[in-house]
Amino acid sequence: MILSIEELSIFSQERTIVDQVSLAVRKGEFMALVGQSGSGKSLLSQAIGQLLPTNLRASGRVLFEGNNLLERKPKEIRALRGRDISYIFQDYQGAFTPFRSIGGHFDEYQKVHGEKSATIRKKRAAEALESVGLSPELLRRYPFQLSGGQLQRASIATSLMLSPRLLIADEATTALDSMSAHRVMELLARKQAETGCAILFITHDWRHVRRYANRLSVMKEGQIVESGGKHRILDHPQHEYTRQLIEAAPVLSHELKSGLKEVGAE
Repeated sequence: MILSIEELSIFSQERTIVDQVSLAVRKGEFMALVGQSGSGKSLLSQAIGQLLPTNLRASGRVLFEGNNLLERKPKEIRALRGRDISYIFQDYQGAFTPFRSIGGHFDEYQKVHGEKSATIRKKRAAEALESVGLSPELLRRYPFQLSGGQLQRASIATSLMLSPRLLIADEATTALDSMSAHRVMELLARKQAETGCAILFITHDWRHVRRYANRLSVMKEGQIVESGGKHRILDHPQHEYTRQLIEAAPVLSHELKSGLKEVGAE
């Protein structure tokens, strides 16, 4: 396992928000974490990289390649983030400083992680934008000069630039139209195939789960209610909440929820 979350709880002074959650991500797999808004999915992802709000605390263990991240010093975690563990946030606009160019963001990101050659940084930044369907000319522009979809793709390009071993994508396609979302998902799948990275994909979009996930976990009110292989859960869910979520999602006729053809269907 590249990531193993063991009995993770997240709490404030008033209440427990995530309660004794255990979750594992295997090397090279596409793991989906599904649930409605407010179920605790995003907080769980933030706890992995010590990114929780200051009023929240976490207990349990978050093992990345055998090392408990909750015990690591902030300086060590900052070194890991971006290089070995990378995030694609739902709030993509928050990833950019308004008065720094897109190229300036890409350049600083690489400097922080040890790339000293300006030539390599510039080339890598241009390639990163092209990999998400954006022109390198956007490196000269500022965040406010990009559309929402362009800005989110630029955020994704930054996260993928250093080929992390674990990519955590929190509602990565939320602000994109269907064509752009498809392009981003295909990009993530291609990067995974090229680099062997694992992806923890947090979503409520069952289309992406069905097409790309190997396994999934379903989260409700701070707890994991069901985990397993994609085909087993989509076609034969055990928990009532999982069944409700799946039944609410559109699906093609004459097919099982996972996309497999039913026996006898024409």
